[in-house]
Amino acid sequence: MNAAEICRQAADLVSGDRKDTHGDTTRNHQNIARLWSAYLDVPVTPDQVAMMMVLLKVARTKSGAFNIDDFRDMAGYAGCAGEIRGKMEG
Repeated sequence: MNAAEICRQAADLVSGDRKDTHGDTTRNHQNIARLWSAYLDVPVTPDQVAMMMVLLKVARTKSGAFNIDDFRDMAGYAGCAGEIRGKMEG
């Protein structure tokens, strides 16, 4: 599988199945940010949530067997982070 295929599959996930399951990307990450902020007693932004999820997927690549889903999810979360940050800045 090449990089373009991984990115296409990630795009399909964030705009299809996962969006149907989890709802609006920004709203979902805002909800997570509020919960993490309350738990950690530090402010967490929605785009930081998405970047932390990228890091979670990076960690998984170091501790387990190769799983293409980790890379697909990294691409998807990176896209979500960019989308959310763009909305925050715009």
